[in-house]
Amino acid sequence: MTDHPNIRKKILFHGRVQGVGFRYMAMHYASSLGLTGWVKNESNGTVSMEVQGRASGIERLLEALSLRPYVSIEWMDAEEIPLVEEERRFRIR
Repeated sequence: MTDHPNIRKKILFHGRVQGVGFRYMAMHYASSLGLTGWVKNESNGTVSMEVQGRASGIERLLEALSLRPYVSIEWMDAEEIPLVEEERRFRIR
């Protein structure tokens, strides 16, 4: 068992998060941080994400996304959900 076990979060991003490269940057950052999961545009203008890995990596991902030019995250709804053991990469849905 590791000192920092993996977690999985379901996050819904509200704000200017579509049409600004948000999903592609999320995939790039998540992959570089060793995180797995997915990100997807929703029809109501929000972006949903499930991300899995170390909590510190998820925090770094969220910080990096909030600092992107043209992106304006007004708020996030986040909850911890069960791990997906067989998942091996981060992708755009």
